[in-house]
Amino acid sequence: MSTGYEIVQTLDLKGLACPIPVVRVGKAIKTIDIGAILEALATDPGVMMDIPAWCKTTGHEMLELARSEGVFRFLLRRAH
Repeated sequence: MSTGYEIVQTLDLKGLACPIPVVRVGKAIKTIDIGAILEALATDPGVMMDIPAWCKTTGHEMLELARSEGVFRFLLRRAH
């Protein structure tokens, strides 16, 4: 799927339950450059609330949120 964004890292979080996806996103985003895009793929429905809430509290930007065939896909831009 083409998004128009240059994704620098993809996290496969499928099969992991809360809070592991948010914890792994938090660790991974620190490893990419400011302004870079992180893609996260998860199957836990809790991420639909957890990841947006995490973005609000940390200041990172959610660019896209989609669901396809039971997989939630997030594109996040590192803010700082």
